Amino acid sequence: MAMPSGGSGRRRRRPMAEINVTPMVDVMLVLLIIFMVTSPMMTSGVNVDLPKTDARPVNSDSKPITVSIKSDGTLYLGDNSVTADQLVAQLKAASNNDPSHRIFVRGDAHIDYGQVMQVMGQITEGGFTHVALLAQQPASAGH
Repeated sequence: MAMPSGGSGRRRRRPMAEINVTPMVDVMLVLLIIFMVTSPMMTSGVNVDLPKTDARPVNSDSKPITVSIKSDGTLYLGDNSVTADQLVAQLKAASNNDPSHRIFVRGDAHIDYGQVMQVMGQITEGGFTHVALLAQQPASAGH
């Protein structure tokens, strides 16, 4: 019998065209485990044995008092209108005479900076120590 043309009787194998995914999944799982184990070690920081105390956090339960200054110069304590002369007395009543009570001052963007500083000075002269200015965060460019 004659051999088919081409001669040697062995069939040529074609290279495999599919990607074997199993080794790639194994490598990814090993990397995932490595990152899961090492990431808590990177964020731990310095180990410090903190002392224990029964003291309450300062002003944790008190809501801050808001003083607002509108564009026409009128003052508001919370939602109630108040005059500049009554401001400190009303603040003391609202804070139960606690000089460390937090007070936020909200000033309109179109009023004079001196008016805001005058109100803040009046509040600090009244004995309050935690006075802060509030500002609105600008809207992000993506929105």
